[in-house]
Amino acid sequence: MSAAIQSIDYTAILPVLIVAGGALILLVADLFLDEIDRPLLSWAAAGILVAALVAQTVLWAERTSQPRQTFCLNGAASARIGLCSYSVDNLSLTLQTLALAATLLVVLMAPRKYDVPFGEYHFLLLSSLTGALVLVAARDFVSVTVALETLSLPAFALVGLGRRAGGEAALKFFLMSVASTAIMLFGISLVYGTTGSVYFAGIQRTMAATGFHAPVFAVAAVLTLVGFGFKISAVPFHFWTPEVYAGAPVPVAAYLSVVSKAAGFAGLILTVEIAFRSYLPSVATLIAVLAAVTMTVGNVIALMQRSAVRLLAWSTVAQAGYVLVPLAVTSWDGAPYSTTAIVSANGLGPAVGASVAYLVLYTVMNLGAFGVVSTLATDGSGGQLSRYRGLYRDNPQLALPMAFFLLCLAGLPPGVMGLFAKVAVFKAAVSGDLVWLAAIMAVNVVIALYYYLRWAAVMFAGPAAVGRPETAAALSGVVGSGAEGGGAGAGSMIRPIPLPIAPRLAVAIALVLAVVFSFWPNPALDALTLR
Repeated sequence: MSAAIQSIDYTAILPVLIVAGGALILLVADLFLDEIDRPLLSWAAAGILVAALVAQTVLWAERTSQPRQTFCLNGAASARIGLCSYSVDNLSLTLQTLALAATLLVVLMAPRKYDVPFGEYHFLLLSSLTGALVLVAARDFVSVTVALETLSLPAFALVGLGRRAGGEAALKFFLMSVASTAIMLFGISLVYGTTGSVYFAGIQRTMAATGFHAPVFAVAAVLTLVGFGFKISAVPFHFWTPEVYAGAPVPVAAYLSVVSKAAGFAGLILTVEIAFRSYLPSVATLIAVLAAVTMTVGNVIALMQRSAVRLLAWSTVAQAGYVLVPLAVTSWDGAPYSTTAIVSANGLGPAVGASVAYLVLYTVMNLGAFGVVSTLATDGSGGQLSRYRGLYRDNPQLALPMAFFLLCLAGLPPGVMGLFAKVAVFKAAVSGDLVWLAAIMAVNVVIALYYYLRWAAVMFAGPAAVGRPETAAALSGVVGSGAEGGGAGAGSMIRPIPLPIAPRLAVAIALVLAVVFSFWPNPALDALTLR
């Protein structure tokens, strides 16, 4: 009987409880607030996220080389062999902190001009975040599936809030997500049928002990990876990304590009590096090909974009390809991965640290860019790139941070945090004997320089030359509508506008973090090895 009693470590799950409870409190509080006071819910949501970050700090301070586990199958005995549903280790702590901090910036990005119901908006945002927090700490496929749906279902509604184009985008997002989830669940069912376990540690031990490599497991592994491929926008499962980002309010697009993507990568990392560890050499080539195709397609199509949000959407596709590169590594400095010395105390291969570091650094620079676009948006969309012409002259307090974020994404000084991230991935590829993939990545980094620098150059350019389509609107000084279709005001300059305090604070925080990481990237680069 004592073995059947579930012991719950409430300290370990405290950040999740704070966010989930806070979401319910905001939904109820919205019933008692009038229209004037409802914007206060944004600050209340920010306070909830700060409280969760404080709880996360406690977990950081108490961490040891051994993970802190709860919801174990049969108490302490199962904890020793990893048969637990929730684990607090360096990976989960890093990505949970990333998700909380990123969502805090997203909350600050949403000023009054977004025509969204404040109570429902923040309830859905925190509910989706709850799924992301559970997903990065989940250690069995049942928890992963529930967390993925908790992350995704509120996100569908968030995409549809506030804009006319949001309904169509939300429908596309929903249909693609349902299809990918069905495929992944079929794969998970085959994994359970062949190994007899849904726990990652149990699947790994079964395969290592029996050397099980039946054809049915190959099908199961591929189908499971397809589901995660959708979540991270890997080609060819990326078709939803530009449409959904363009149709959603800009802060929601920022949330999807960072928090949803990081959670998807967490699930993929845990599946590949723990559950499928013995099968990793068989799927590594598939992951490497996905990485090469994803970064190439993302960068090439980004070259042709004239919409700010669509360009950032295709950029996130390309960035996903970079993050995938270390996950294709099966050896380190000539030694094959094994379950012994070469695997870290987190149960992960040494190359995974490069993927996690890239996610952390990418979050800061990408959220900064989305923050500027969100601040300047006039109708919930990001508008056309031509609207940013002369931004430095009209709004230097936004043009300079935006230029810095673009340089970070390009990996050019002074935004060298992007360079550090790319070097970490290059090192992982070369150390793992994936020189050909590193070469493809180098070519893609050069391709990406063009569209990042083109955007930066537009902001410092003078008025458009007479005769260009945007000249009349630009010289009139009227802020364009920013419609994705390039309507009458799509080519106009962005004139000085009063900026609410919350979006300015979001951009300022992202800028400070970007500057700090450009001089001191070690917290991100060593996130999985710190003790």
